[in-house]
Amino acid sequence: MPRTSLPQADAPGPVGHGPRSAPLRRRTLMAGLFGAVGLTAACGSSDGSTGDGGSDGGGGSAEGFPLELANCEATLTFDAPPERIVLLESAPVTTLDGIGVLDRVVSRAGAFPPGCYDEDLAARIGAIPTLSDEIDASGHLQISQEMVIAQEPDIVFGLPDGVTREAMADAGAQVVVQNVYCATGGHRSSFETLREQIDAYGRIFDRGEQAEQLSTSLQERIDAVSESAKDLATATAAVLYPSVGGGPLYAYGAASMVTAQLDSLGIENVFADTEERVFEISAEPLLAADPDVLIVLHQTNGDGSDVAEEMISEDQLGSLRAVQDRALLPLLFNFAEPASPLVVDGLERIHEWLVELEG
Repeated sequence: MPRTSLPQADAPGPVGHGPRSAPLRRRTLMAGLFGAVGLTAACGSSDGSTGDGGSDGGGGSAEGFPLELANCEATLTFDAPPERIVLLESAPVTTLDGIGVLDRVVSRAGAFPPGCYDEDLAARIGAIPTLSDEIDASGHLQISQEMVIAQEPDIVFGLPDGVTREAMADAGAQVVVQNVYCATGGHRSSFETLREQIDAYGRIFDRGEQAEQLSTSLQERIDAVSESAKDLATATAAVLYPSVGGGPLYAYGAASMVTAQLDSLGIENVFADTEERVFEISAEPLLAADPDVLIVLHQTNGDGSDVAEEMISEDQLGSLRAVQDRALLPLLFNFAEPASPLVVDGLERIHEWLVELEG
């Protein structure tokens, strides 16, 4: 699902077989199936928020405009920093907040789980008018193109089914798709993807200084987690997205930001030899990989335990060591995908959970 904040259901790709996992060198079974020490309770707010919605990027006129910027298959053109933002996905929220332009959002659509934000940010998001929160069974946002155009946006984040770049451009709006959803050529993801995303937002809104500050603060946190993770015993992991109400199970491969997270923790993504960002998977390759831990992504307003329970109720998955050992973490989707400051929050929460699990 390359156009919303949910999995890429329309491009499953071939199922990849990860290497068989190494056994845990040290394991405790204390955690309980959902012993996530409150990690799904809050995604947090972005670092480096300026709280200033001005458009001059920290002093001076908007230099560098008109601006041309590559975005997936398109080239975006901006004559000036955009002033009217429409969000058709939740992923850009913390980056926009981090560079001080969230107050330019005039409307939003899709799922914005309150657990992803602190109280202040959740309140500000809640005050933004909602166009549609209708998500179908496969996770796609349902919204009409005419409804988006009626908001008279300068810029639209997200490209759900039924909305086209061409129609938005005709209406005077450029469409930005998260770069992790673009074709990657099979490249393994890294946190450089996050830096590039923040830099692009800084250029679009003439907020280069704020963008650099945000990236620097996030990198410091990534480095701190990587250093602390050197003592972890967990060797392998799989990151999954179960369809709500049954249906396909998805796993995340080399091009997903979850691979960057696991790499930073010194843990092998058992499906990192699959080039796709996300792909449909059956029980057999998951059983063959037999990862030490499972991370189950969800988009619910709860703690995700019901989603995880439904997934592992399949008899075949019950034989996984991670299920038997209760080494399973439900995690809000934007903690892991796509590139945003929330992915760093997710990295810290996965690390904290692993420390408790191995404890």
